[in-house]
Amino acid sequence: MQTHLALLRGINVGGRNRVAMADLRKVVESLGHTDVATYIQSGNVIFSSGVKNTTALATDLERAIATALGVRPRVVVLARAELAKVMKANPYPDEPNPKLVHAIFLTGKPTAAQRSDIKAVQAKAEQLGSRDTVSVVDRTLYLHTPDGYGNSVLAELLARGKANAEVWFRDGSLVSWI
Repeated sequence: MQTHLALLRGINVGGRNRVAMADLRKVVESLGHTDVATYIQSGNVIFSSGVKNTTALATDLERAIATALGVRPRVVVLARAELAKVMKANPYPDEPNPKLVHAIFLTGKPTAAQRSDIKAVQAKAEQLGSRDTVSVVDRTLYLHTPDGYGNSVLAELLARGKANAEVWFRDGSLVSWI
């Protein structure tokens, strides 16, 4: 049995797509997973499973949640070892304030075109005077926001799907932030 983290996008945000965590835990348990726990109203779920394919786990969770709860969140599942790699691969290890580094998990590795879009968005943010930077490692975007996330021009451009990233962020490729 492996421990996994499921990150759900688009639930319990701004009063939309409300999902009770007890109901979410029941859905995850109904798929045969064990040791299921949720974290506040975040939609993040930790569970154990004999299934190792995280893409298959995510797909199964998306379907089960849609069927049982009537909402269709995008889901990314990370095995404990993958999450450890993400933490180790942090390209901003010298940042003393962990609140200024964010990991954005994608459903898959970005294509060359998507990487180009990310560079274009970063250039646009720089033109607007932003000190923020973004780095891509595997299927994770690392966002460094030295002036704070709430003031981040780059985060705004990425999360709101502006500039060249509009299509691929809007289609669900961008899944979760932690």
